[in-house]
Amino acid sequence: MLKALVIDPGKCTGCKQCEMACSYENEGVFNPSKSRIRVFDFHEDARFVPYTCTQCDEAWCQQACPVNAITTDEMGVKVVSDSLCVGCKVCTIACPFGTINYNASTGKVIKCDLCQGSPACADACPTAAITYQDIEQTGFDKMKLWAGKTGAAVEIDGPNTPV
Repeated sequence: MLKALVIDPGKCTGCKQCEMACSYENEGVFNPSKSRIRVFDFHEDARFVPYTCTQCDEAWCQQACPVNAITTDEMGVKVVSDSLCVGCKVCTIACPFGTINYNASTGKVIKCDLCQGSPACADACPTAAITYQDIEQTGFDKMKLWAGKTGAAVEIDGPNTPV
């Protein structure tokens, strides 16, 4: 079963536990600057939006890498090989979302690899703003919410169907 991170910015409180968990899981330190997930702070609106690599099907970062250091694993996750990465940062320029970053302490790039199937950010999120779900169900919560807003069920091809 393929899975993906699902982010609901409406539930994010800006606690940044996801950033701390990510940096600890991947770098062994509690340092948000070494996190592969970031929480963007919209000061004027008092809103927070977590964002990270979306594991694009046609990943521009992967296509741009001159040494083929970014590969796709069996789950569709784009993974950076530290042994192949030369730190040229071409992938950081190619990513239209800005979710692949340069780690100055290692001279390599870092990006979300979904923690090999157990994302620390989702585990650490106290409000379920970040969840790890079956890719086939990622839109289900939004559909359910929208259906609840309409307030009425619609019968299709039944006796009350408008002609």
